[in-house]
Amino acid sequence: MVLTDGRRLFLKAAGPNPNPEAPTIYRSEVVVAGQLPTSVPVPRLLWSYDDSEWVALAFEDIEGTTPVLPWRTEQLHRVLAALTDLREALTPSPVSVPTVQTRLGLVQFRAWRHALDTGDGAREQIARVVPWAAHNLERLAALEASWEEGARGESLVHGDIRADNILLTADGVVFVDWPWASLGAEWLDLLLFLPSVAMQGGPDPWVLFDDHPLGRKAPGEAADSVLAALAGFFIWGSCQPPPPGLPTLRSFQEGQGLAAVAWLRHRTRWR
Repeated sequence: MVLTDGRRLFLKAAGPNPNPEAPTIYRSEVVVAGQLPTSVPVPRLLWSYDDSEWVALAFEDIEGTTPVLPWRTEQLHRVLAALTDLREALTPSPVSVPTVQTRLGLVQFRAWRHALDTGDGAREQIARVVPWAAHNLERLAALEASWEEGARGESLVHGDIRADNILLTADGVVFVDWPWASLGAEWLDLLLFLPSVAMQGGPDPWVLFDDHPLGRKAPGEAADSVLAALAGFFIWGSCQPPPPGLPTLRSFQEGQGLAAVAWLRHRTRWR
């Protein structure tokens, strides 16, 4: 969008259809984006509109492009370095947000337990996607049970970093779309990001995580529990019908879930 004075804006708007959850998501983004410091590499929120049915946000336009997929090594290294800088700028959190435990709720990151309690039908659904997980369902439910304690921290976590939420500019990296921002461990964004990297042609996630300054700070048991919860969220989510207006979501979840499961198998060495 170009204004009469020549300024360029990026406009986002959402109403009740086709995705009825979109206005709520955008309202969350208004709150978070409006509090982010100017020193953080994010688009500035210029104004917002909310009539209780439609929500609109106007951001400064960023001259940049999303990473090339499959991932190119140089671009990936730029993003990984920018994650370290982002964490330094956002620890402790300069923004008042819910904790990651509150943001994700008690159900989303307890998917293995939910599937186990649902019965054999759920196990069969999971087995069609990844038999290893169905075979180890009880162990996975026990491992994910401690994710809330493992994820605890004082850092502002983006919570949804992936290639389409990243802009590479001439002199830096900009992270966009912050509706899921929460308070959590400083290594969380790295862990949550890497399954999408593997799905989109990048290196194995354990190679990147174990070699990254943030990954080296993560206690092993805490990382295992959060990774188990993340894998369950993606795999069980991929077994569900697609939500309105998001027909490709389930396949995207399955791809990340399979990458997360492969990482978890590497860490646990379970058969």
